[in-house]
Amino acid sequence: MEKLKISVEPRTILGKKVKKLRQEGLLPANLFGKGIKSKNLQVPEKEFRHLFKSAGETGVIEVKIKGDAYSTLIHNVQRDPVTDKIIHVDFHKVDLKEKIITRVPIKLIGESPAEKAGIGLVLQTLNELEIESLPTDIPHEIEVDTANLTEIGQTTHVKDLKLDRQKIEVKNDPEEVVVSVQTAEMKEEVVEEAPAPEEVEAIAEKGEEEAAEGEEKKEEAKEETKEEPPGQKEEHPPKRTAD
Repeated sequence: MEKLKISVEPRTILGKKVKKLRQEGLLPANLFGKGIKSKNLQVPEKEFRHLFKSAGETGVIEVKIKGDAYSTLIHNVQRDPVTDKIIHVDFHKVDLKEKIITRVPIKLIGESPAEKAGIGLVLQTLNELEIESLPTDIPHEIEVDTANLTEIGQTTHVKDLKLDRQKIEVKNDPEEVVVSVQTAEMKEEVVEEAPAPEEVEAIAEKGEEEAAEGEEKKEEAKEETKEEPPGQKEEHPPKRTAD
């Protein structure tokens, strides 16, 4: 597979002024990760959209900033709830030789005979799988074939998913249900109210740096934990009692 790359520029425009960047076809973005200081970036929107279709949030992307290059994953994509246009993106720098924990989307394929015959409805109850692996071993998506679901009550569990278990460690409960066949009366539709456009805009503008700084602190905390020698505890002098 061809290595995915994108060239970006440092960004000096922050806060509400980023609207001007979007009008010029540029997306405000952040780069964060272990061993680097969070960087404010601007990314060509058309180029990013094309790249995002190929990589999703699981494909490794080489982000080039002037003379530097970073292996990254797309960590977070914010969209306008009305237009669905991308308004902000985060890149997470990763070490290709170090395992990370991430989530991979689950996609249903095929056609259930039970649903085709009208005797039941296919209900997907798990949309993402939490896994631990090297960045280059993360699957783009996990496919679940519903062609074997022929009657009401049949289920597919996490333990039934076809994965390379030598490269991928699944964090979910093996007995967790991914998809099942239920009657129409059992299936419930849950509709979530979308946030207002101005609310999403405010989060993108005000919280972009705070989010990046929070991730940076998490990475630093992990490093401090790794570096602390095991078994060492702070010693306190014995308390003196009154004579």
